[in-house]
Amino acid sequence: MPIFLDTHAWVWWVTADRRLSRRASAIIRRSVRHDSVWISVISIWEVAKKVEKKQLVLDRPLRQWMDHATTVPGLVLAELVPPILIESCELPQPFHGDPADQMIVASARHHRTPLVTRDRKLREYPHVQTIW
Repeated sequence: MPIFLDTHAWVWWVTADRRLSRRASAIIRRSVRHDSVWISVISIWEVAKKVEKKQLVLDRPLRQWMDHATTVPGLVLAELVPPILIESCELPQPFHGDPADQMIVASARHHRTPLVTRDRKLREYPHVQTIW
């Protein structure tokens, strides 16, 4: 089953962080065998911003971490193509104002995949299927 990872789910998967739920971890393991684990390229920016603001500490310099984290076998980088960018601004309301979340949700909807996220706001949003 193809799945889309929210930024924190991607980071936790790559770093083997225990905050990733067992269910999410099991689904990622199954999906990775079929090159079906997707992240939005906006997640790369989001991680870089968190490092810049010292909200996230990585085990190596950012560029090295990204080189590793974006080339994990089974991972697919989803580009922000015009239909996704437009949909991110036209999501059914109510939706909160975080632009990265808007693009991630629009990407999952565009690719018709469930979104792996712990974010309660996204899990309660009725217009995207979520897994946690």
